[in-house]
Order: sequence, then C-alpha cells, then structure tokens
Amino acid sequence: MIDIANYSMPAEWEEHQRTFIAWPVKSSMLYAENHETVCAGYAEIVNAICEFEPVTVIVNHDSLEEARRMCSPQAELLDIPHDDAWMRDNGPTFVRNANGEVAGIDWRFNAWGEKHPDFHLDDMVTERLLDALGIPMYGSNIVLEGGSIHSDGSGALLTTEQCLLNKNRNPYSTKPEIEAELKKCLGVKKIIWLSKGLAGDETDGHIDNTACFAPASRILLQVCNDMNDLNYNSSLENKNILKRETDADTRKLDIIEIEQPPPVKYKAKRLTLSYINFYIVNGGIIMPVFGASKTDDAAAAVLREIFPERKVVTLDAMSIVTEGGGIHCITQQMPKGVNTR
Repeated sequence: MIDIANYSMPAEWEEHQRTFIAWPVKSSMLYAENHETVCAGYAEIVNAICEFEPVTVIVNHDSLEEARRMCSPQAELLDIPHDDAWMRDNGPTFVRNANGEVAGIDWRFNAWGEKHPDFHLDDMVTERLLDALGIPMYGSNIVLEGGSIHSDGSGALLTTEQCLLNKNRNPYSTKPEIEAELKKCLGVKKIIWLSKGLAGDETDGHIDNTACFAPASRILLQVCNDMNDLNYNSSLENKNILKRETDADTRKLDIIEIEQPPPVKYKAKRLTLSYINFYIVNGGIIMPVFGASKTDDAAAAVLREIFPERKVVTLDAMSIVTEGGGIHCITQQMPKGVNTR
C-alpha cells in the first residue's frame, strides 16, 4: 500500500505509456453466438490503437491462440484470468505523482451492482496486473467502475449520481463519504455530479456514455433533441447542471453538444449508443460509429474540431455495443511515467 496523498489522475489526452484491453470471454457474453464477431470487433480496436501506441491484451490462457491469431503482432498478450472483458471497469485507474511515478487504484468491483454472478476473477485483475507490471497499488474501500468517472487532469472529476450513489454499489456510504474517497484517491478538488446516464444503460448511468472533459475547460455532452425519446429529459437536466458548474479553478465550462445517434434495437432491446464513448490515444482518437451517416459524420466533425492535432479513426462499434459497452469501456490507459516501461 502506498501513500496516495501526492497522486492525481491525469487527463486521458495526456501522453500514454500504453493501453490495456481484456479479451472477450465467451461464457460471460450476453449473446454467445456472436463470439467470433465480437472478438473481431475487439481485434479491430486493438489493431487500430497499435498504430498509435503500445497495447497489452489481457487474455485467459485458453484464448491465447485465438487472440494471437486475430490481433496485430505488435500487441502484447498477458495471461491473466478474468471473467469478462470490460477493462475500463475492473482494471486499475492509474494515477501519477509530482515526481512522475505511476500507481494504480484498485477499486472494489461487483459486476455493476451484482448484475452478473461471476465477477471474482475480475475483482482480482487490477492486483494481478499491477503486480506483473511492478506498479505500486492503492486499495480503495468503495465499489467503483472506471467508466463512472472522468478527469480533466486539473482537479475536476465528472460522474453521475445514478451510478456512484446507487445502493447496489455502496449501500452504506453517503455522498460526502464517496466524495472524500474520490478526492483522496484521485487528487481532485471538485466533483461535478450529473444526474443520470443514458436510458437502458446496464451500468446504471456511466459517465463515459454521457459526457467527458476536453482541454481548455470544455465538456462534450451527448444530447437528445427528440422530446419523445427516453434520453430527452435526462440530457436536458445534465446540460442545465453543467451550465451552472465551473472547473476546479472556477472557470465556466464550455459545453459542446453532440447529437445522439438514432435509437437501435437488438433482439427487442434498445442498445446504448454513445459518441462520447470514444478513446483518446497518442496522436489520435478511436471513435465509435453506428451506421447513421448524418449523426456519425457530425460527431466526427466535432471531435476533429476539438482535437485538431489528432487523427480521428472511426470504427463500427455495433458488435461491442450489442454486448453492452463501447470502445472506451474496453480500454484503460496507463499514463507515461518515470517507473513505466
């Protein structure tokens, strides 16, 4: 255990040492018949990121051959047992101190409020990964998934009440107690609480489907302009909250709106589609698209304007979305540090 007091969570757009992704596990999939298609979708993301920075893929032993066959030879495979393939949520949140030393936060993980029975291997992934890397670890006492938080790297954190205050995560913790733990672990001074995430999101409103920081006190927010849509009221409420908020240095936030894609159902279930669920890499952005040319193109144009120095790579994310997540959900960045390799 380390003294976490001098560490803080960098912004995602700061330089990465590498990206971590966990390989799909057929037995845990919602639709096991789509296993090959989902693996192909993961491999496409792995290979796209390899063009920008190193990638380590966490793989169960019996899937090593499959992952090696499908992924770029540039990708490193690391044999660590896991139950499911959402590295953002059960992997470490990396923090860094003023000396440039990187450490990892090991949050407690309970499969999004015990929605799935098998999560005990996932709850051990962070400890095993950090041990393999030789990176110091700090163990937190709260249940938290990485997709529920987003840092601007300058003292502010975004999250939603729907997720972090949900009784299926931390039933005996109050909002002030959770805030205090986040500030201690992540080195933030201010927490911006949005109300809800997207309709139908199994994660109970993860922020990485809803809103994220961008440089210079900007926030990207997915909005819904259809008053009959389930996301209309919540996106309007979140926009109004952000209008009243500031960053940690009391600067007003510049809200950049991105219109949501048209609703899509799979086997009668509405999918959670989000353009906010993109992933920033060194020199690029890996962005999900959903076959809706008008909104796909408009979202890509916004990201090119906000991040003009980065190449925006668009990937069809439907195979992953049918399993309940997106590109950001399967990735976890490790920032550059003096003790990383």
